[in-house]
Amino acid sequence: MSKKIKAAVSHHEREVAELRADHELAVEYLKAAMETLDDPNDRAAGLLALRTVAEAYGGLGAVAAEAG
Repeated sequence: MSKKIKAAVSHHEREVAELRADHELAVEYLKAAMETLDDPNDRAAGLLALRTVAEAYGGLGAVAAEAG
């Protein structure tokens, strides 16, 4: 008897999909990220969060193009 194993989705992929699907969540996520940027001990987490949101909305190039 063989079992079918469900394909795993990485945490990052799931996070990107959720941020893409829920604009309000993305806004709150960005607000939290912005608060960490002033703290040198937390800055890396904030920058990673910014990158994750940018990825959810087409990548840094797309975000920059839309921002002008």
